[in-house]
Amino acid sequence: MANIQRPLSPHLQIYRWQITMVMSILNRATGIALVVGAAWVVWWLLAAAGFVPYAPLAAFSGSIVGLVALFGFTLCLTYHLFNGLRHLAWDAGIWMDIPQVYATGWITWALTVATTAGIWIAVWMTGGLA
Repeated sequence: MANIQRPLSPHLQIYRWQITMVMSILNRATGIALVVGAAWVVWWLLAAAGFVPYAPLAAFSGSIVGLVALFGFTLCLTYHLFNGLRHLAWDAGIWMDIPQVYATGWITWALTVATTAGIWIAVWMTGGLA
């Protein structure tokens, strides 16, 4: 029997990317990002309580890097929330057919973008970034 050099199981190079695959990977990635963001929230809570100086937090949060990180945290938070609600519906046994799985995936993306944009527009309009 000839020894054929091939992977033992299919790999990402073989599979065609699908929205379900991307959303599963992003759900894990946003969960990790939210852990990092939670450390930032703890820093903010400690500063608000007076346990650590507030000025370094305000300087970092108001910088370009800080604002991009806050935007990313908001994006991760909304995505993880809506995808979690989608999984909760699956746990209840609804939206399990393939067309519904794809539709709810695209709806999750749309809600994520719209909600994140809405939050940041509201913050900007109320002067919360100043």
